[in-house]
Amino acid sequence: MSDAFFTPVSGFDLPRFAGVPSFMRLPVVPPGHARFAEVEVGLVGVPWDGGTTNRPGPRHGPRQLRDASTMIRAQNAATGVRPFEAMNCADLGDVGPNPADLMDSLDRVTRFFDGLVAAGIRPLTAGGDHLVSLPILRALARPGPLGMVHFDSHTDLFHSYFGGTMYTHGTPFRRAVEEGLLDPARVVQIGIRGSMYDSEDRDFADSVGIRVIPIEAFFARGVADVMAEAREIVGAGPTYVSYDIDFVDPAFAPGTGTPEVGGPNSFQALQVVRALAGLNIVGADLVEVSPPFDASGATAYLGAQIMFELLCVMAP
Repeated sequence: MSDAFFTPVSGFDLPRFAGVPSFMRLPVVPPGHARFAEVEVGLVGVPWDGGTTNRPGPRHGPRQLRDASTMIRAQNAATGVRPFEAMNCADLGDVGPNPADLMDSLDRVTRFFDGLVAAGIRPLTAGGDHLVSLPILRALARPGPLGMVHFDSHTDLFHSYFGGTMYTHGTPFRRAVEEGLLDPARVVQIGIRGSMYDSEDRDFADSVGIRVIPIEAFFARGVADVMAEAREIVGAGPTYVSYDIDFVDPAFAPGTGTPEVGGPNSFQALQVVRALAGLNIVGADLVEVSPPFDASGATAYLGAQIMFELLCVMAP
């Protein structure tokens, strides 16, 4: 049962447009805070898009997601889960990146998450572009390789960009497999679609045993069947969940850097997360929300709701 200190501010007590925004109106408990060691699930911003190769902007995602998340309430209407009562949750603040140095930023992210692992805190992260997942995994996978459920329209398994650039938002999970952070036999990628440069990323997935479920199979089989297979693939072992907002069709989530048409709707975007309940989730992220392309704020609202659904399946 959560301590009252970790209870979010209710919209009945303070209007949602008032006050300083934090993730889901939770208390802000950065490292060094007197109650940091009591946090069980920490919401973290990584405002960095140094791996972006086309439309920039996800560095502004955490701030926009915090603002949108003031709409989150205490209970999940579909599942009945009340996550803020089940565990101590807090906004741990942002990892301060170095926007002029990609490698230094990767190291800064890993050091921050090393501190969370040492404190026994499971992270729920708001990116940032998808490269932020790599330094997070470097911290979380120190005890051993993780399984992963990955929602995306892209595999992010490319070897390199521009003749040898190894660290972009299209390469994080290739690096993670090479570094032994992920067990490829326990990795499933769902929703993959769009035109292709070539088949290099898919060929790599096949060569190491990563299961790729393209969008055509997702729609032909349905959410329940696909997610049953995903659960079987990751099993009972420690699992990371990585959710790129461009998994969702841009009609529902236009505010992202690399949109791909023909994706799931916003309801299906929530359904797939609910199907993760009961897995051994050691951390999760929601990435690639880009406010400059989100004029209506709809993408951020959906992203905040997906983060809430992730929080609910992380509840004991």
